[in-house]
Amino acid sequence: MRRVVITGIGLITPIGNDLEATWSSLLAGKSGAGPITQFDVTNYATKFGCEVKGWEPSKYFDKREIKHIDRFLQFGVAAGMMAMEDSGLGPKVPAGQEDRWGCYIGSGLGGVRTIEDTYVATQQKGPRHGFSPYFVTDIIINEAPGMVSIRTGATGPNFSHVSACASGAHSIGEAMRAIRHGYADGMIAGGTEATISILGVGGFNSMRAMSTNNANPEKASRPFDRERDGFVIGEGAGVVVLEELEMAKKRGARIYAELVGYGSNSDAHHVAAPAPEHKGAQACFRIALKDAKVDPSAVQYINAHGTSTDLNDKNETFATKVVFGDHARKLAMSSTKSMTGHTLGAAGGIEAGITALAIARGVLPPTTNYEFPDPDCDLDYIPNVAREQRVDIAMSNSFGFGGTNAALVLSRYKGD
Repeated sequence: MRRVVITGIGLITPIGNDLEATWSSLLAGKSGAGPITQFDVTNYATKFGCEVKGWEPSKYFDKREIKHIDRFLQFGVAAGMMAMEDSGLGPKVPAGQEDRWGCYIGSGLGGVRTIEDTYVATQQKGPRHGFSPYFVTDIIINEAPGMVSIRTGATGPNFSHVSACASGAHSIGEAMRAIRHGYADGMIAGGTEATISILGVGGFNSMRAMSTNNANPEKASRPFDRERDGFVIGEGAGVVVLEELEMAKKRGARIYAELVGYGSNSDAHHVAAPAPEHKGAQACFRIALKDAKVDPSAVQYINAHGTSTDLNDKNETFATKVVFGDHARKLAMSSTKSMTGHTLGAAGGIEAGITALAIARGVLPPTTNYEFPDPDCDLDYIPNVAREQRVDIAMSNSFGFGGTNAALVLSRYKGD
């Protein structure tokens, strides 16, 4: 089995438009929540979210492209190019190896904003003038990896995993498998999302899934806290560069972490709610740990799915206690969604990148807004303050509507 390492990370989040800005905000416990500015929220139950602020797409797109390329594509392509630069490869995959490089970038909803804008335009101008010739290519999710492949020259495996809030994690896990089994030597993988929009906010409000703490947005995302009242919608992208170990070593690449395990399964229970006691997640954790050949007692940190919803946080805690037993109270666990909000299809990519950084830099990001202990959520959530701690084995969890689950196991790279 070929070994797979993370050599580049690209992050665009509500708390920073690149890796270092995001990391600094995480360690400072900074919230990305604030009033929604992208549309009129007067009549919405939730009037705030975690927007990407001060976004300047001109570094990655020309003026003509900026006018039509959907925001989720802008984030995904930019994060992919950031990851390539961070890996030391530059904007192009190695010459002569193009067919050995691929790209998997997923999303939950894709070009929702373009759909909204186009509908309004067709009502005002009619179908002849309301549709852009780029409408279809701006809404379909696989244009994210497609556009990254055009820029990087990667001609290997290229498609999108669409699994709601697990899309980014599934993309990275499947990219690891592609390298392990010889379908590629390098992969650009992750997730992207931009659904702070009329349909996104309205739809989740109708499900009563989102926080309505309009008076104090920065305190609204409070995973595992007794006073949580729903998730805070976010946007952004997280993309990593994965390489086969020997290839990475040969070119002298910096290695953030080794990706050693991946689990994927289904609750087969409900279209939105997790299975009781998160039994699907329990099985997913075990699959990932078995794949990594890691005993549960070796895991030191978990980047939790931790959405700040009643059912998820309670059930994720329960599943952790079942799978990890007594060790569950010894490991550290935090939800960075307390700062970034829930970035949906981008979450797994962002959080995998953050987990790799935590391993490489020896600092664990906190769960902010943790003030009122919940008797059903009683583990070590790294409350409010980042923690310096060496971590050799970590796990990153992602769960999505439809009952889909994903878990990634990352390890400190210790050589051969």
